[in-house]
Amino acid sequence: MAISTPPIRILVCDDDKAICDYVETLLTRDGHDVKTLSDPLLVEEEIKNGHYQMLILDRMMPKMDGIEVLRRVRKADNDISVIMFTGFPSLDSAVAAMKLQADDYLKKPFNAEELREVIDRIAKKKGIVRSPEEQLHNVIGDTIRRLRKEKDLTLKQMAHRTGLSVSLLSQIERAESSASIPSLYKIATALGAKVQDLFGGY
Repeated sequence: MAISTPPIRILVCDDDKAICDYVETLLTRDGHDVKTLSDPLLVEEEIKNGHYQMLILDRMMPKMDGIEVLRRVRKADNDISVIMFTGFPSLDSAVAAMKLQADDYLKKPFNAEELREVIDRIAKKKGIVRSPEEQLHNVIGDTIRRLRKEKDLTLKQMAHRTGLSVSLLSQIERAESSASIPSLYKIATALGAKVQDLFGGY
């Protein structure tokens, strides 16, 4: 199943050209902007100049292993999302990757759906890309949270005022659930605001 979100700019580095070609074909077909490298020594410079949002990196490579590549990348870009590939998973290498803020660790061989799910999960978690609908949910959630905190109200107090559950209010604020118009009306009333105020000028 192809993604429905806007394209992500992705750099792939694996000394196995067949894997580079496979990942490039798969992710390009999904609409992403993908570049591949087989030489790990080129990654740091490419990251500095390429405005990438995500790096897919092999753990075991000649010339320089993936952990060292990631260590150098972090000096150039502390925010880029990183997925580490490995054919030989070990606890030590997983811990080393996580210490360098790798977002996920994928065991070879992997299938297309596994890779897509990891990319989608990281994109949503880090807000790399959002569909217009997701952006709107985030704006509404952020606005409600801000207005609630300005009025020094807890979620429990909001639940009491609106008749909505604490769980639902929390999900709306975190953009994990879309609020119905009646729910937004109740929330706006409880906050002394108009419904349109909750859209944050969207």
